[in-house]
Amino acid sequence: MATVVVLGAGISGHTAALFLRRGLKKEHNVVVVTPNSLWNWIPSNVWVGVGLMTKDDVTFPLAPLYEKLGIEFHQAKAVSIHPEGGHDKSRPFVKVEYTEDSRVGEIAELDYDFLINATGPKLNFAATAGLGPDGFTNSVCTYGHAEEAARNVFSSIEKMKKGERQTFVVGTGHGMCTCQGAAFEYAFNLEFELRRAGVRDLADFVFITNEAVLGDFGVGGLHFQRNGYVIHSRTFAESLYAERGLSWITGAHVQKIERGKIFYENLEGEDHELNFDFSMLIPPFAGVGLKAVGRAGNDITEKIFAGNGFLKVDADYTPKEYDNWKASDWPLTYQNRDYANIYAVGIAFAPPHAISRPRKSKRGTPISPTPPRTGMPSAIIGRAVATSICDIINKGSPGPTRTASMAKMGAACVASAGSGWLKGTAASMTMYPIVPDFETYPEYGRDLDYTFGEIGSSGHWIKNILHHMFLYKAKAKPFWWLIPE
Repeated sequence: MATVVVLGAGISGHTAALFLRRGLKKEHNVVVVTPNSLWNWIPSNVWVGVGLMTKDDVTFPLAPLYEKLGIEFHQAKAVSIHPEGGHDKSRPFVKVEYTEDSRVGEIAELDYDFLINATGPKLNFAATAGLGPDGFTNSVCTYGHAEEAARNVFSSIEKMKKGERQTFVVGTGHGMCTCQGAAFEYAFNLEFELRRAGVRDLADFVFITNEAVLGDFGVGGLHFQRNGYVIHSRTFAESLYAERGLSWITGAHVQKIERGKIFYENLEGEDHELNFDFSMLIPPFAGVGLKAVGRAGNDITEKIFAGNGFLKVDADYTPKEYDNWKASDWPLTYQNRDYANIYAVGIAFAPPHAISRPRKSKRGTPISPTPPRTGMPSAIIGRAVATSICDIINKGSPGPTRTASMAKMGAACVASAGSGWLKGTAASMTMYPIVPDFETYPEYGRDLDYTFGEIGSSGHWIKNILHHMFLYKAKAKPFWWLIPE
């Protein structure tokens, strides 16, 4: 009998747990540890954040589903990994602290044969003074944050209906942020709702981002073929921002935030201030702070985790100049090199290098996007790792049997630009591969036959359909496994 413990029940962890339970006989244990009682379809939080959806539209309780499927559920947060066991234990285990109301603060040790780290990111609001719901800006990173953002949007709209002008600022809240796509979506949905409320003429709208150019999205931008010529996603994005009347600030590192005022440095090393009435800024991500402990109780965190707190896997972490990196440096199996029974999926794995070219201001401040690893790639990686573990347990395979390199993986993104069956639009983009491969595609790093972008009402219909389809899959409804990641 084998026990597989999954830390985290986001997109990647929940996907892994479902495929583990489906692929393993009942004699094997699948255990999920997550501090949250609800599963959240995070991509739709942008709609919660403008009042178009509620918490109930984007969440469901995990405990009843896992009980039905035969998955052991612990509402707890992982504290430390003990891959060599301990003084009185020969088996590896993970130490957890319960967050469930009736057991809050209780500590337990869960043995495992295989461990999947799917803890996702720590929302590092503390990296920028005044950032986040506990400071002076809003967030849509959780459904709770998004609900608060919606309330504040409604408050601004009421002021505008009384004739009071408002300044809206949306974007990234630090020079090393990722998830520019979420900020992009929220900005256009917010602008759309202001028009729908009839108050757009009283709104000044600014998008602030750490991207060197609009349309970078943390993947170095995209090139599309259109009407016989090739354009960069910068042209695509800038035309959309201009059409909707949004001004933009690129190459910005937000230094601190005070009530109604953002202080930032640009790539020229200049300091600027930006006033706002409402702001939604994405925070930087970091690892959740898991520790690793050796058999003798010694700290081996640096052996397993990178400096940013994400778990090291089968990537090439050798320090190199950006132009010397290769697509083959990216992980294939997501297996830790030191402990073969430990894997990391989704945001929890440490990327070997940036996808966008790293930049610093003239004063030396890093200002460039970190690699995105959310959504479709997270789910694909979660499924691949789960399938490999099933093959090792069921077939006695000597090692991982599935690969899911982001340098050999395509991705599709449908970014809402305003919700409405008749007037709603969305930007639909695909890319192959996610991580550019300049050895295979020397001119642009990607296959232009499978990389494109366009905006239209059909994209909104697809976005809405995907919302319901992925919730259906996450709830493990009949034939859920037939729905692609």
